[in-house]
Amino acid sequence: MKIIVAVKQVPERDARIRIDAQAKWIDLQDVEFMMNESDAYALEEALQLKEAHGGEVVVLSAGPERVGKTIREALAKGADRAIHIQSTSEAELAAFDALGVARLLAAAIQDEQADLILTGLQSDDLGLGQTGVILAELLGLPHATLILKIEKTESGIKVLRELEDGWFQHLELPTPAVLTIQSGNSKLRYATLMGIKKAKTKEVKTLPIAELAAQPATPVVLLDRVTLPSKQRTTQILTGTPAEAAAALVEKLQFEVRAI
Repeated sequence: MKIIVAVKQVPERDARIRIDAQAKWIDLQDVEFMMNESDAYALEEALQLKEAHGGEVVVLSAGPERVGKTIREALAKGADRAIHIQSTSEAELAAFDALGVARLLAAAIQDEQADLILTGLQSDDLGLGQTGVILAELLGLPHATLILKIEKTESGIKVLRELEDGWFQHLELPTPAVLTIQSGNSKLRYATLMGIKKAKTKEVKTLPIAELAAQPATPVVLLDRVTLPSKQRTTQILTGTPAEAAAALVEKLQFEVRAI
């Protein structure tokens, strides 16, 4: 079983965020980066399938040279090789929206003949949740989202999906297929010292963006401006009898705050 796992490098969750001078994105200077959380769970699911059924796990990632650190982390955890879609700068990849990035991923793996392609449900920075399903459409493959568990069957795979309000769904799909993985169902492994040493010798194929796309297609989604959430405090005094004040409070919690 050959499994391709798309991983994204994102700013650390505890990083101090500043907006850049153009207000188009965050200032990445002095920011530390990490593997996107749900992508880490996708990698873990792939490694567990490999341990149970054999095969190969290939890591796929796009970004500038710094992304190599995240790729090496995935290789140290047990992935066999990697494909790095390398941009010459932060701005080069930023010119691609979710559709554009999915096209880059599809072009990079079109000759791999994978049985499964796994992505995280969404990225921690943009949170669009679109790249995986667009990739499936571009490749013409069946797909399912919000996956917690994957089981190999004689005819394909059986997956467990997380729905709303504590509901779950079991689905059977043929392979090859594309799945987007939800966080939290497995315990993530750490890279061992031996794994870190082996990662240095594993293949990392570099594909410049210019080889996959001469130029970005016209984006479907444009990011106009990025702002930090505004902080404000307001106080409202609810008048009337205790019963009237309680009724007014419940109404505000229900329709304005939407907490109940």
